[in-house]
Amino acid sequence: MTEDLSGFSMLELFRLEAESQTAVLSAGVLAVEAPDRSPRLIESLMRAAHSLKGAARIVGLEPAVRVAHALEDCFVAAGRGAIRVGAEHVDALLSAIDFLSSIAADDRALSADSDWPQRAEAVVARLAGVLEPEAPLAATETAPATHGATLPVPTGSAVARPVPTLPADPPGPAPPVEAALEPVDRVVRVSAESLTRLVGLAGEALVETRQLRPFVDSLLALRAAQVDLCDAVAAVEDRATAEQPGPASPLAPMLERVRLRCEESLLAINRHLEDFESFARRNEDLSGRLHHEVIISRMRPLADGLRGFPRLVRDLSRSLGKQARLDVRGEQTGVDRDILDKLEAPLAHLIRNALDHGIESPAERVAAGKPPLGTIRLEARHRAGMLQIVLTDDGRGVDVDRLRARAVERELVARPVAERLSESEVLEFLFLPGFSTKEMVTELSGRGVGLDVVQSMVKAVGGTVRVGSVPGRQTAFTLQLPITMSVIRALLVDIGGEPYAFPLTRIDRILLCRHAEVHTIEGRQYFDHDGGSIGLVVAAQILDVDGGEAPGDPMPVVVISDRGQRFGLVVNSVLGERDLEVRPLDPRLGKVPDISSASLLENGHPVLIVDVEDLVLSIDNVLMGRRLSRLEFERIAQQTRRAKRILVVDDSITVRELERQLLQSRGFTVDVAVDGMDGWNAIRGADYDLVVTDIDMPRMDGIGLVSLVKNDPTRRHIPVVIVSYKDRDEDRLRGLDAGANRYLTKSSFHDETFLHTVIDLIGEPT
Repeated sequence: MTEDLSGFSMLELFRLEAESQTAVLSAGVLAVEAPDRSPRLIESLMRAAHSLKGAARIVGLEPAVRVAHALEDCFVAAGRGAIRVGAEHVDALLSAIDFLSSIAADDRALSADSDWPQRAEAVVARLAGVLEPEAPLAATETAPATHGATLPVPTGSAVARPVPTLPADPPGPAPPVEAALEPVDRVVRVSAESLTRLVGLAGEALVETRQLRPFVDSLLALRAAQVDLCDAVAAVEDRATAEQPGPASPLAPMLERVRLRCEESLLAINRHLEDFESFARRNEDLSGRLHHEVIISRMRPLADGLRGFPRLVRDLSRSLGKQARLDVRGEQTGVDRDILDKLEAPLAHLIRNALDHGIESPAERVAAGKPPLGTIRLEARHRAGMLQIVLTDDGRGVDVDRLRARAVERELVARPVAERLSESEVLEFLFLPGFSTKEMVTELSGRGVGLDVVQSMVKAVGGTVRVGSVPGRQTAFTLQLPITMSVIRALLVDIGGEPYAFPLTRIDRILLCRHAEVHTIEGRQYFDHDGGSIGLVVAAQILDVDGGEAPGDPMPVVVISDRGQRFGLVVNSVLGERDLEVRPLDPRLGKVPDISSASLLENGHPVLIVDVEDLVLSIDNVLMGRRLSRLEFERIAQQTRRAKRILVVDDSITVRELERQLLQSRGFTVDVAVDGMDGWNAIRGADYDLVVTDIDMPRMDGIGLVSLVKNDPTRRHIPVVIVSYKDRDEDRLRGLDAGANRYLTKSSFHDETFLHTVIDLIGEPT
């Protein structure tokens, strides 16, 4: 089937064709370097260049015509065997493909004053070098061209050599490059907003249709009641006949009429029930198929987001003096278009990270007993209703001891604590903002920006990222993502008599814990599982709901984790898994603590979807003693009723503890928060005399927190002090412009500047 392109202009059509054909050319040229290339690969490249040349001629883009023609000449010569395209020619061919891609995207390409003609001359001159044969060929020899013509082979000296030929076609299907040229299903233009609305309407239709099932159940109950009524009338009629036999009984005609009406009603109920049940079943099936098809319409193959990655691997490995190839498996795995659009940047960073940190130089690999060519493998699959992407390199792996030492050096953790951390806990440091194991800053790494961005993107779509390593052998990053953002697979649990949904991507495991297995140390409860300890908390307490009945023995526990912290939530019961249509909360509610969104169950009842990242922070706050019951809070408030209260917000545990100790030593009451979002939740739940905040933090930075405080009419009076490593004038002005009362650097801890500033703003603690 052909595409419906009637709404496109000629220039738009050229751009569409250029995008498609340059993708084919780029993939094919990279495949030319492989030893198992096929003549059909060269033919597909010739067709792509020829088609692109014709399309450029139609729109009058002469520079593109010249470059496409020169490309076609190269592939024709390679197809005839006049030249052999090798790795030394690939850079020139790729530069020509880049030229065609760039000129197609330039709105001013057709203007008379553009420099595209001069740039085309340079590209064509470079391609001319590809056409030079590696050695002299037999004079006046001819070879058949692909399109039926015979073209002369360039002549050389009197000494002739056999014309190099490509290997015969290997058995099996044609390479993927050719498949890209085959017609696809009919395509029409639909805006993303329209498609999103269709998904929402299809989801609502599915939910509404599912509500027919409870109505069927009510009709079944009505039929059962009618059967009981008919039985009761028959019993009364039998009793009356037995007490006064014969037709003379005055009740006999009345009872018979009642019995007949009951039976007629029962028959009518049965008939309507069968019709309605069939109607409900058909509508459920229809709505389900409609919803499924609309969801499928949002799906795109993962390959659509990976087209530039083979080129990225080739160019970057050459610039680093390394040899590497990209092996993609499961490239036709369907992915929601919104998720796919956000995947390209983090996957590209993981690939650059693998090439820079993981893959060794050819000499190092040979010395380690490995082939000189390194492999980066990207695998995608649907698993348990989720999208799983695993990116593995067969490089040197992660030096866990060096990573541990780096964390201590950066004062992220004390040395005694670092020595007790497990390998998986140490690897979590890689995802911290600003963390890098590189000693020198290069164009690729050393700035400490990257893996934290990967983790932020994955969490933004409701997924998780894990890293594992085998020293000297491999490093693997595993991304667990929802297949679509509009529907999630979730676990329903009962907490205090209300249903709550946990996204399956954020659940470590579900298990049963007996009361006898729970231990208590320093007021904290935990249980042992798989050789480790898991902190145990009651979900109803964290979510601030009535816990209802006490949990049974064994207790159902949902284990969740985030940024190295792992907790078990005791719930009342597990209700099973569901596919839920995600519905955002009303923005007027702001950020609801511990909740990300909502959905509707089959019976029309609402269910809240838990924000696991926020929930882990809330659990941490409870264990640190911030959330107290009202009576406990009043008692402590009476004891320290004149003490001023300060909130310290910083993602570094070292800085948080230092600031807390400095302030507490002067008599202030101090609470702490681990990032801007956690700080804002704390500010909304308590009264503070002062807020001290860092700038660079995950989820919400300090500038965002200051803006929220100063734009809130009920809290704008709270003084805010920014304490940051950044000491540039532009950073200082940015913080003060946001509303901060003071801007200090962290060197202020070494003298009395920090404490003097606090006292200057809010006075002495008592």
